[in-house]
Amino acid sequence: MRRAVTTTALVLAMALTATVADAESRPPLRDVAQVDDGLLVLALADEMRKRCDDIDARMIRALGYINSLKANARDLGYSKDEIEDYVTSKSEKRRMRARGEAWMSARGVTPSDTAGLCSLGRTEIDAGTDIGALLRAK
Repeated sequence: MRRAVTTTALVLAMALTATVADAESRPPLRDVAQVDDGLLVLALADEMRKRCDDIDARMIRALGYINSLKANARDLGYSKDEIEDYVTSKSEKRRMRARGEAWMSARGVTPSDTAGLCSLGRTEIDAGTDIGALLRAK
């Protein structure tokens, strides 16, 4: 009996050590392009649907997209808490806003240019991009 308890304790200790080592070896979620870029797509689509009267969200598709991003992060070994901390972080939200503004700027739109943003949104819808797939024209 004592040997079984010792073996179980050893296995649990090894598993815990491996889990800690995995967590330390993973990059922060902001450095995982498939997750971070996916959040940028969501943020841009959300901004367009909020600011443009002639654009609406495809909510079910957006929820599916969000769930797939979370699933990808979990598949890469990130915990629910790590994912939640990343998406609710004020510093990450500021960084994502800056990325979004840079994306708009690269397409000739300033953050305060609602008409330009809406035109860009319609272009994204027409082109069927990842952003456009989350939106629909009213």
